[in-house]
Amino acid sequence: MVKEVRNIHREVLPNGLTILTEEMQHIRSVSIGIWIKTGSRDEDLQWNGISHFIEHMVFKGTKHRSAEDIARQIDSIGGNMDAFTAKECICFNVKVLDEHLPIAMEVLSDLVLNPVFDAADIGRERGVILEEIKMDEDSPDYLVHEIFTQNFWKDHALGQPILGTKETVRKFERDPVLDFYKQRFAPGNLIVCAAGNLKHAQFAELVAKHFEHMKPMKNGFHSPHPKTAPRIIMRNKKALEQVQICVGVPSHPIAHERRHASYILNTLLGGGMSSRLFQNIRERQGLAYAIYSDLNPYRDTGCLSVYAGTSRESAGKVVQSVVSEFKKLKVNEVPAEELRRSKDQLKGSLMLSLESSTARMSNLARQEMYFDRFFTMDELLEKIESVTVEELKELANEFFRTESIAVTVLGNLNGLKLNRDQLAC
Repeated sequence: MVKEVRNIHREVLPNGLTILTEEMQHIRSVSIGIWIKTGSRDEDLQWNGISHFIEHMVFKGTKHRSAEDIARQIDSIGGNMDAFTAKECICFNVKVLDEHLPIAMEVLSDLVLNPVFDAADIGRERGVILEEIKMDEDSPDYLVHEIFTQNFWKDHALGQPILGTKETVRKFERDPVLDFYKQRFAPGNLIVCAAGNLKHAQFAELVAKHFEHMKPMKNGFHSPHPKTAPRIIMRNKKALEQVQICVGVPSHPIAHERRHASYILNTLLGGGMSSRLFQNIRERQGLAYAIYSDLNPYRDTGCLSVYAGTSRESAGKVVQSVVSEFKKLKVNEVPAEELRRSKDQLKGSLMLSLESSTARMSNLARQEMYFDRFFTMDELLEKIESVTVEELKELANEFFRTESIAVTVLGNLNGLKLNRDQLAC
């Protein structure tokens, strides 16, 4: 196998802004991302949703361009522009052909540096986001995760919805939006990252041209460490045909030294069609169409959760089947051949996930945010390879404890009950 050399450069401007690039000479595209290193967990509860609101608002017009100009300029060069808000970051990104890099950088930096936050636009956008919230509330699998998360990290901003709530969004006016923007969009809180067919020196020069005038600013927004609450929540919603179930336990933060074992544990448990949950609950028992597990790590905490949609009659059986899979992972060693499959599955999806310039750009920015160094693909593959059956068993015993399991059940419950004894593992 050829050793992969990643051509990565990192530079910090005098005002504190970080520039990262990865040169990929075999492709014609470039993906650029401007990352803000704070997200919805760094909001005051009364302003919940304001990061996501600002992410929408910058597209509504800048000092130099109207919303239509922004869209036209990117469309005219065949580019793809996007943005998202997460719990711990906001990202504005664009993917273009290499020759259009300067114009793409010009438009993207204009959005981030010069939004006008027009009061009439703010009023309209509040309406748009209220519709987005309603749309999500109409989606039961989204809703069960949201209720689960709010109870799992109760009274902490990490548990709050990224979109905010109807109550908080209605309060967004120009002044709080502007204040929040000025605090967060500071150079020390920004990473400008690009991957694709580019040269680091030229890219860094472009970034400096747009961003070096920003004044350095101290900003230590780091919300306190969240505590988890292992609650059992039964939420009745008569209109639903299916019962939605979320079962979760606390897991490690994103940079934990045993993270690779966590990824494998999650893959074994519910990552894909050969996983234990899928094979046992869907294939053998026929109790659910959708069932999977997910690992959500953050900078100081994490959650391993299982989602299933099933009938009211089978809901209790599904929860018990999930818990019995937890127990098996604690008691029995994973067979060598199953471990081999999970490692190969994880390695394959990892390698496939890094084929595009956008994925490389995101990977680079996230490594900068959470680790103080960059990992090569070979290092990652070695780490996955080195996970042992003993390690998985230890991890299962650490994660899957009866007293730390949280469950949310949403649907037409009609008297369905669930207690801690049924979660014994």
